[in-house]
Amino acid sequence: MVAPETGTERTVGQLFASATADLSALVHDEIALAKQEIKKDVTRGAMGGTAGAVAAVIALASIPMFSFAAAYGLHATGLGLAWCFLIVGGAFVLIAALAALLAVRFFKKLSPPERTIASTKATVDVLKTAKPHPAPITTTDGHKVLTR
Repeated sequence: MVAPETGTERTVGQLFASATADLSALVHDEIALAKQEIKKDVTRGAMGGTAGAVAAVIALASIPMFSFAAAYGLHATGLGLAWCFLIVGGAFVLIAALAALLAVRFFKKLSPPERTIASTKATVDVLKTAKPHPAPITTTDGHKVLTR
């Protein structure tokens, strides 16, 4: 290949250096693009997470209000106020127990990644028994010599 600056042919070393520099620049550009895209996604995720946290705090703060409303609503039926609050509290305990049972049920279904573990063990076993294969050495007269 002819070098545009000098009009002479470039050596293999120069071609290799040029290709390496171009590849390095390409990798750096790809990394910069990935960083820019990830930064946008992280910003959007942070904004979504913040909005979700605000919604959760507001929902959590509304629980006592609805609890009082339910208790006083039951009280309007003629039940004693203490019994009304006990009923509402008991309902929350039942809801919490159901949620806990669901959580336990889901956690019992968890299992380790068995295929990945088996594959990793197989790879380790292969690597333990693998022996390096040295490249043949070529002498000055063109004969290949194998070394051990």
